[in-house]
Amino acid sequence: MLGLIVVAIMMGYPTAFTLMGLGMVFGFLAFWIPDAHWYDNRVFDLIAQRTYGVMTNDTLLSVPLFVFMGYVMERAALVDRMFHSVQLAFRRVPASLAVTTLLVCAFWGIASGIVGAVVVLMGVIALRPMLKAGYDIRLASGAITAGGTLGILIPPSVMLIVYAAVAGQSIVKLYAAAMLPGFFLTFLYLIYILGWAIINPKIAPKLAPDEYRIAVPEALLGLERGAKRRIVPGLLAALVKPSRAGAAGYRTVLANVAAIAVPVVLTAGTLGATWWYVVVYNAPEVAVAAPAPKRAESRAPTAAAPATKEEKPEALGSAATAEKEEQPQELGAGRESESLAPGRAADAPPEELTSAREVPTGPVESKVPAHFFAWFWGMSALLALILLFYFWRMDGEQLEILKELIASVVPLGVLTVVVLAVILFGICTATESAAIGALGALYLAVLAKFRREVLWWSLVGAIVGFALGWYENEPWMSMLVAASIAGTFLGTVAPGLRHLRDSKELRENLKQSTFLTAKTTAMVCWLFVGSALFSAVFALHGGQSLIERWVLGMNLSPLGFLFVAQVLIFLLGWPLEWTEIIVIFCPIFIPLLSHFDIDPILFGTMVAVNLQAAFLSPPVAMSAFYLKGVAPKHVTLNQIFAGMMPYMVIVLVCLAFMYIWPGMTLWLPNFLYGN
Repeated sequence: MLGLIVVAIMMGYPTAFTLMGLGMVFGFLAFWIPDAHWYDNRVFDLIAQRTYGVMTNDTLLSVPLFVFMGYVMERAALVDRMFHSVQLAFRRVPASLAVTTLLVCAFWGIASGIVGAVVVLMGVIALRPMLKAGYDIRLASGAITAGGTLGILIPPSVMLIVYAAVAGQSIVKLYAAAMLPGFFLTFLYLIYILGWAIINPKIAPKLAPDEYRIAVPEALLGLERGAKRRIVPGLLAALVKPSRAGAAGYRTVLANVAAIAVPVVLTAGTLGATWWYVVVYNAPEVAVAAPAPKRAESRAPTAAAPATKEEKPEALGSAATAEKEEQPQELGAGRESESLAPGRAADAPPEELTSAREVPTGPVESKVPAHFFAWFWGMSALLALILLFYFWRMDGEQLEILKELIASVVPLGVLTVVVLAVILFGICTATESAAIGALGALYLAVLAKFRREVLWWSLVGAIVGFALGWYENEPWMSMLVAASIAGTFLGTVAPGLRHLRDSKELRENLKQSTFLTAKTTAMVCWLFVGSALFSAVFALHGGQSLIERWVLGMNLSPLGFLFVAQVLIFLLGWPLEWTEIIVIFCPIFIPLLSHFDIDPILFGTMVAVNLQAAFLSPPVAMSAFYLKGVAPKHVTLNQIFAGMMPYMVIVLVCLAFMYIWPGMTLWLPNFLYGN
């Protein structure tokens, strides 16, 4: 069965239907009864059961929503402006175009998670400018193909959803585990590009100054101060004394001061949220010994005196205690258990039952990580110095670049952070978070075309949502959430429906995004149906137990098993894609993890990192074929392959770090959700 599936896939047959066909044929043989009619074979029942099992898999509900989110943002053409603004921000860095390409690929991959779309889009936007600037073809193609694959690793990732469904693991823990390895792999890619450009500057010539200049309005030029044309002192002076605004106008001064405040607000908000979650939210609960209430007060609240929200847990505890006392017991059982209670003297007076929680006698365990405060204040001081240095050197041109970054990067960044935060902090499930991401992507797509109208409708929706929360006497945080959701929803639906008929571009983008989402989702679900049937028949023939006995008979250590499994997956990545590896071969390794005491979350994250090679290794390196489809004719497939090969080595280096330091993968999920 394994040999036929590999041969059939390499011959070009559709993977999902090949899996189903082989599963049906071999299942028919497994259930064959000579005396029974052929249509009474139980393989048909197995097909129906496995298909129904995929249909009822809640984990897969987030796939179409995340895919729709990615396609909407890709079709809305939000990347062009982002690439230009990020390139201006890194214009003085060696190999600035390649660095910008990798960063935008990683960011866009995080937002969309669709490798083919990211590689094709960045190939259209970035490849020709890099080749025109004299960049080496290997450097240019490697940055695009390697950067485009990061979206399948860094959450929200469809690959991790598929693995979670196959392995029966928590998608939330997998997302948390993949965060640090994904960013670490991006960091290694950047180190490689910068190191190659510094060692050999000829592969990435510096851009001419006129290629990254940006026009500065005359109004801002009048606010620059000194020989170095610093803009921040002039803006602050004009803000304090409107008479100094001059030709710029006080409204322009306010708008530019607000732009300067954005990095400060984002930095302070990130630090504040970190402090709140680690120190306040995760603070150990210390129970205070309260005076014992009277027996009458410990009873459940009556209808005449309803309990407040703070009193409800205590009242429920008292009711439970009273109900436990009223239950019939064996004669003397209560006294016997009371006399055997630990820590009580024989002549001690009987304790009065209360609803107060038992006070812990041992030391309270703190959930704050070791050295957190030193790291936090050190990072805060470092970020403050960086912001001061940045603002002190800022001129009018840098201010214009900052405004471009705010307009192109911040909306997508905020949407991505919100989608990840509500998953990681347990506010929403992965499916609900995907719905938030899909709505946010639609909002940004409509905002790009009808900015003023969207903002006005968003204000109306926010007011309505806040008023509804106020009417329902909700807490302040709930009212803010209601205002945000209502503003986003009304700001998307009202202008979108109004302009859906007269805006052909908006209509086409929505139609294509919906069609591509249905196509991709159908592919994933059929793969699951075929994989479920294939794996069931494979186990029915004894294949799974045969492999288990063979592996266990090798007497491997846990590290040896991890090494062998990852080597096999790396080799399978050459002829196969990640979908086939996840749905066919991972179910073979997953049952063996308990024998070697290996965390399935760690194993799944290593598989996700390892499968980067499936997109970067010939002959079935899909990233290379995606890029070749939009590259100039003189760029050959061999040159693209040569540019991708070093990144395969970097993937292996990242895997080695994950072997040596498992905490890089498991620390964040353990901190957020416990062991």
